[in-house]
Amino acid sequence: MNFVDLVRIHAKAGDGGRGCISFHREKYVPKGGPDGGDGGRGGDVVAVVDPHLNTLLHFRYKRHFTAGNGAPGSSNRRTGKRGNDAILRVPPGTIIRDATTGEVLAELIQSGERAVILRGGSGGRGNAAFATPTNRTPRYAEPGKPGPECWLELELKLLADVGLVGFPNVGKSTLIATISAAKPKIADYPFTTLVPNLGMVRLDDERSFVVADIPGLIEGASSGKGLGTDFLRHIERTRVLVFLLDPTMMPPLEAYAILERELLAHNQQLAQKRRILCISKADTLSQEQRQSLSALEFPQYGRPLLVSAVTKENIPTLLELVWAALEADREEHTAGEALTHRPQVSLSQTPR
Repeated sequence: MNFVDLVRIHAKAGDGGRGCISFHREKYVPKGGPDGGDGGRGGDVVAVVDPHLNTLLHFRYKRHFTAGNGAPGSSNRRTGKRGNDAILRVPPGTIIRDATTGEVLAELIQSGERAVILRGGSGGRGNAAFATPTNRTPRYAEPGKPGPECWLELELKLLADVGLVGFPNVGKSTLIATISAAKPKIADYPFTTLVPNLGMVRLDDERSFVVADIPGLIEGASSGKGLGTDFLRHIERTRVLVFLLDPTMMPPLEAYAILERELLAHNQQLAQKRRILCISKADTLSQEQRQSLSALEFPQYGRPLLVSAVTKENIPTLLELVWAALEADREEHTAGEALTHRPQVSLSQTPR
């Protein structure tokens, strides 16, 4: 299993270099005075988003990261070299927390985004910094300050536009394999999919989106049953949820009610996401079943769409519905941001 989305590592920033005690010595320059330089600053612990990563697996093999210490100062007021940074390369969608306090230190989304997690200790001042008219030959300097250290918890939440939600064996893996180049494991037993799968769907040259196949949920997933608690977090960043309901497993209305209850038990904000409801495996249904299911009415969402990933029935229609939902979500957020950032005009600025 190569997908890792939660790790714990130890990080330490570099110590600052010590200040230098030195006095200027040069021929024909009597009483040159103190010239000890400051120590260099310790290196930082920096997290950087690497778009080529999609898992935290590499942190399984190296759990301790230490930045370089600052070099000590030297004579002639020369400052010590700064310590090298310790770089944590993380995939997009990574949240970094202090493992002890639970405080969120950084949330990294965009490619190339950087965040300083721990700052290196400052370098100590050399004796030149302590010279005064009454103390012209100070014989002391500061030690560098130690760099902070702590245990960090890194959590990955996949960045996908669309999340496929449903019980095990409802056809999510088959669907994502049909609409994208993803190659998930497909078999006729529950929990075949043990890790989330991402697939890029291209409608045409100008329209594309990312779909995530979330491993099957079951009733009680939000409280620890099945794989739900491991992968429910990956639904949080999706913009549209596509529910796949298998009528041969249980009545679709009942299945949807259970899935909705588990999602909201995990995170109430999931109620705000747009939904598309589908009846899967339409190729296995009789004509009578198809007519009955087509007439179903889901509160707030109307009638479901019958789809089959095997015969590709209504798959083009589903993709167009998904794109329309994504566009509506994008327009809604754009309008909301414009309203939030609209400049406020005071009465004194209102033109007469």
